[in-house]
Amino acid sequence: MSQARRVAADFLARARADHGLAVAEKTDDLTRLVVSELVTNAYKYVGGPVLMELSVVGAHIEVVVRDRGTDLPVARAADAGRIGQHGLEIVMAVAQSVEARREPGGKSITVRLPLE
Repeated sequence: MSQARRVAADFLARARADHGLAVAEKTDDLTRLVVSELVTNAYKYVGGPVLMELSVVGAHIEVVVRDRGTDLPVARAADAGRIGQHGLEIVMAVAQSVEARREPGGKSITVRLPLE
């Protein structure tokens, strides 16, 4: 998962340096958080392989994680006493949008975060 966070940080650094995009520091942090949660869940529940795509779409960072699993993730009801399994809740709280869908050979989860 640390490798996925590094890839995300490098992607955002290149977006700034090579394309002059204004990327808020908060967006850096949130992108790494979202990547970490999604990739961790993919390995935890499916076991791999996992494909992660990062792109800039308009005024957003788009994170797409694909895996072989067919069960779409569902956020659980809030429960302060529950230990763990808060990843999707966290992602939904920080993202502008979250979309999960089945695809041939598995599923994808697409998260959009504002650049600024």
